[in-house]
Amino acid sequence: MALQANSEPRIPLSRDRVLRAAVAIADSDGLESVTMRRIGEALGAEAMSLYYHVANKNDLLDGIVDVLMAELNETVDRDDGAPGDWKAAMRRRILIARHVMLRHTWAPRLLESRTAMRPAVVLYHDRLVGLMRSGGFSYDLAHHALHALGSRALGFSQELFDPSAGGAGDQSERMIVDLADQLPNLVGMLSEIAHDDPESTLGWCDDQAEFEFSLDLILDGLDRLK
Repeated sequence: MALQANSEPRIPLSRDRVLRAAVAIADSDGLESVTMRRIGEALGAEAMSLYYHVANKNDLLDGIVDVLMAELNETVDRDDGAPGDWKAAMRRRILIARHVMLRHTWAPRLLESRTAMRPAVVLYHDRLVGLMRSGGFSYDLAHHALHALGSRALGFSQELFDPSAGGAGDQSERMIVDLADQLPNLVGMLSEIAHDDPESTLGWCDDQAEFEFSLDLILDGLDRLK
């Protein structure tokens, strides 16, 4: 009688497994590498079988946001810093969120691309409003504060323009050099600034020093308005 070969039990597919595989691919190879075929290969499944768990590419991307924001909310909620100081708590919470973004450097562009607010994103902002309310903010001032913080509330700065986006960095730099006579102030500024810590960067000018400078400026200003 032939003996059956031992084999590990196959873990069934689930939406969570599909989404976490997608996040792992994005972390290793970039968000553009996340395809049904790649996810299927990572899970040892046919690409078509994934559609039982994600309806389409848009649903996949929304689900990736859900996984990302669940990680972010769990991470910031573990912080139980000194109560009573809203500004220190808010700063710490936002910088913790930034650490999550730095682990997933593709995340800011994905968040910017979503047109519908996800529940986990709403929950994160609800916690920020709660911090401000505990610090004496009116709802009106808290609303102004969220607008002033913008994407910084989630740990990254939305760039006005990014010469390095889409691989056009060299072309953009040449354009600025060619227009040096017409852009003396911008060229002068760019010749002096330097961001030499690539591990802290989420965009062309979004490095840790610039992020914290802007965040502190906003928080200090809000503190004076209370």
